[in-house]
Amino acid sequence: MASALPASVDDTLALLARGRYVADRSLATALFLALRLRRPLFLEGEAGVGKTEIAKVLSETLGRRLVRLQCYEGLDVSSAVYEWNYSRQMVEIRLAEAAGDRSRESLGSDIYSERFLIKRPLLQALEADASGSPVLLIDELDRTDEPFEAYLLEVLSDFQITIPELGTIKAAEPPLVVVTSNRTREIHDALKRRCFYYWVDYPDAPRELEILRVKVPGAGEALSRQIVGFVQKLRKVELFKLPGIAETIDWTEALIQLDQVALDPKAVDDTLGVLLKYQDDIARIHGSEAADLLLQVKNELAAEKRV
Repeated sequence: MASALPASVDDTLALLARGRYVADRSLATALFLALRLRRPLFLEGEAGVGKTEIAKVLSETLGRRLVRLQCYEGLDVSSAVYEWNYSRQMVEIRLAEAAGDRSRESLGSDIYSERFLIKRPLLQALEADASGSPVLLIDELDRTDEPFEAYLLEVLSDFQITIPELGTIKAAEPPLVVVTSNRTREIHDALKRRCFYYWVDYPDAPRELEILRVKVPGAGEALSRQIVGFVQKLRKVELFKLPGIAETIDWTEALIQLDQVALDPKAVDDTLGVLLKYQDDIARIHGSEAADLLLQVKNELAAEKRV
């Protein structure tokens, strides 16, 4: 059964918390306004900071169907919106020719009816649903090209899609739209203007620690603090790809599987491939650099205890 949309920013924070998503108030405010005013929420930020998860949490906590459009280079209308089932249409044409009981005009209107239409994610998101309008996730929009981005303007402006053979299909109730981008290229201003914008940054240490408490409750407090301290310092190093919160969670789970109750240089070196995804980054941190960072973390945590 679908839940009502949150009535305040505090309700939005509570909604995200029920989905085990630790958000700051500014993000909850942007999400609340997007939901209340029925505007798409455009989330931009580095990979692994939790942009996609917001749509999943909305779907789960509100009891709405999740419709996901995963973007990629070369994405076109036939993959994202709709296409005609040409093989079924050809069968229908041959059956009609064999029977000889339909005119060309009636056959033409019949084969371009909705029963021959293959609905892709954007068209699916405009369909009515007993549980309420679905959550539409347009994920990693920056991977597509500009012509497809331009096509989205009609969808995000009026929540309608024009199919030449059928006419315009408009949503009775607009979907809840979350658009994400990893900023590998700039998204056009015309599309951004149709959305509420929020930059999802890397979490600070207290929030990252709280995320680990929620997502990996089996990790001990001492280990979690060391992990957060190490990752926070790692993000200040000039690397090709800084670790996101997704990598922090993965690393914590990996260390638990190795029965680590505290970080040591060998454990860090052995598991850097969970935290970092490029060999040049691993080579830079492996060994003495990792040991130095870990020593700084342990000294700072010890100083905090003495205070």
